Amino acid sequence: MPRIRFKKPSYPVSDSLRKYLLETGREREVPISYNELLRYSSSVPLFDNKGTDTYWETVLYNQSDRAFIHDSLIMIYAQLKVAGDVKSFEHLFIDRIDYCLYANTHPFRVRVVNRLNDLFDYFYVKQADMSRIYGMELEHLLSPNKINYIVKGTTVIEEHIQGIPGGAFIKHFLPSQEYNPLRVAKEFVKFNERSLVQLQGDMRNDNFVVEVIPDFDDLYFRLRATDFDQHCYEGDLKIYMPQYFIENNPIINLGFKSMSPILELQYQKEERTRLQIRVQAAGRQLDNLIEAMRKEELSKEENILSLRSGLASLYQDDKFLEAQTMGELVATSLQMLEKYPVRKRNGLATKEVC
Repeated sequence: MPRIRFKKPSYPVSDSLRKYLLETGREREVPISYNELLRYSSSVPLFDNKGTDTYWETVLYNQSDRAFIHDSLIMIYAQLKVAGDVKSFEHLFIDRIDYCLYANTHPFRVRVVNRLNDLFDYFYVKQADMSRIYGMELEHLLSPNKINYIVKGTTVIEEHIQGIPGGAFIKHFLPSQEYNPLRVAKEFVKFNERSLVQLQGDMRNDNFVVEVIPDFDDLYFRLRATDFDQHCYEGDLKIYMPQYFIENNPIINLGFKSMSPILELQYQKEERTRLQIRVQAAGRQLDNLIEAMRKEELSKEENILSLRSGLASLYQDDKFLEAQTMGELVATSLQMLEKYPVRKRNGLATKEVC
């Protein structure tokens, strides 16, 4: 079972990544920074509707600061949703601002409520971490999911990714709902493949959500990464393969019961083909991202050496051994999309997973 022993350091945004963010419109002016939100006067623990501690704290601001902070956050939400048209959001208000100390980027979670219908939404204000931004941008370009975020200086604002949290899906949905288990197992195989190719680490059930999509004759599913903090850092290959996390075993067990090795290889091949199509569609934008990423310091040398050895062994290709940075490992991983290795992957169809 893979294990992350140490907290990953935060990497400041480099000049090359900043240039990419400016060229793609990700870097924009915003009316308030992460550091300004830190000036809260007090906080109280936040409990869920069952009285369980969520490990978030609701923060409170002095009356003299509150109006500025709330107005600024509404302006940011308008930038995320309607290109900054604040007038169309006059009926929205900031209901709550929560702060999390245990996550790598110590995020603020902002709850926005609509006065007209009481519906609510969230967005996040975080400290900028270069590896996280690279992870989000690769997910945006190479997965079926789009990631909406804004960067300004050392602040990142991220749109909320909707879905059932993986842990809640496993605990409440899997045992109680009528569904085709093969559809869940199939999506997990594809999610596992995307995570490996993009070197998206730590995809245990707390770090992804599940979208449940009703169709006229069945339920369909999609797994979406929500935590990009461990992108391209760890040296253990298994960190980048969700199949190895014991927290995901209930989904993996569906594969034991419903999926043959032939089907697993089919779905791996399907996802790698889709990834290859997305690489071609992303074109010059992806080339620019990878070119910037090749030069970055995103991990320790010992992690790079360990991971490149693991990838070379997995793919049976020594080209990985030429990589000197995590960015070069990602570039080589994308090149391998054209070379589909027929091998035992120890995936859903075998009991060598955990």
